[in-house]
Amino acid sequence: MNLSDRPALDQVLLNDWQHDFPLSRQPFAEIAQATGCDEATVLATYQRLIADGTISRIGGVWGAGAGGAAMLCALSIPPAQLQDVAQHVNAIAGVNHNYEREHRYNLWFVITGADRDSIHHEVDALDHLTGLRTLRLPMVRPYRIDLGFDLRQTALPAHPGERQAIRASRSATRRVQTHETALAALVEEGLPLVSRPYDAWADSLGWAPDRVQAVIQRWVAQGTLRRMGVVVRHHDLGISANAMTVLNVPDAEVDAAGARLAQQAGVTLCYRRERDADWSYNLYFMVHGHSREAVEHTIRQALAQADLTQHARETLFSGQRFKQTGGRYFRSQMPESRKDARHAQVA
Repeated sequence: MNLSDRPALDQVLLNDWQHDFPLSRQPFAEIAQATGCDEATVLATYQRLIADGTISRIGGVWGAGAGGAAMLCALSIPPAQLQDVAQHVNAIAGVNHNYEREHRYNLWFVITGADRDSIHHEVDALDHLTGLRTLRLPMVRPYRIDLGFDLRQTALPAHPGERQAIRASRSATRRVQTHETALAALVEEGLPLVSRPYDAWADSLGWAPDRVQAVIQRWVAQGTLRRMGVVVRHHDLGISANAMTVLNVPDAEVDAAGARLAQQAGVTLCYRRERDADWSYNLYFMVHGHSREAVEHTIRQALAQADLTQHARETLFSGQRFKQTGGRYFRSQMPESRKDARHAQVA
């Protein structure tokens, strides 16, 4: 269902709280006051939107390097084997995105882990299992990353604070400190939908609520968290077309090129990656839109305005989504009390 087809309150709760989610003791009451309804209605609406899959969670999106390691990978798979190999990739615990793309390299996934060595170990095992060779494309530098979507706009994203967020994406991310990783695990999992969710986290950790709020505020301010808010499943809101464009830019020019691309309307992600022996591209950007034609138009416009039309490039449209979840760098650090609660819910 597109955003415009949803009730007015759904539209506001989905669109306006992807960034700057309140860090007050009663954040849902604060949202209720801003939207002219009551806290119980806000909570019930978010519960419904999570239950129907429109929202994946209300939580944090980490800056690159906040914890652990991540790597983009790609495989060239005979079409008859694509489904089977995709399921093998999905079975790897650290894989959070797994997409088909229109290219000879037709399966692209992101894998996270405690460190680079552990990721390579998982990919080595996959190569051994499938008999294929995986492209391994670690990120070198982000220029724009995971700013959310203004669901009412054609050119995405258009959040008022995006320029500040773009600058933060180009700066070094401060890592989560060891003594704060249990809170990081909760931020990844998402806020409990209760009146005082930060108090619930504090109880799980044995912390004071003020400490929980202060740490999250610091993470947002320093760029450890790119944003704290509603994480929507954009495909389910009509933003069903997306494409990754890759360019081969001379290394001496790539940072300037990435900075220009990051400023273009409609560019949702932009980053530099290491090349592979079989893959010469080093600059990547994503465009999401409501149709293939709209995405193609935005790509042409972004390349022209960033003065990058002269570079060798390819555009890979997404096909089937095999897996899409948030990056989980701290899942092993979940507080024991919260693990027990999750087990009880499953039982």
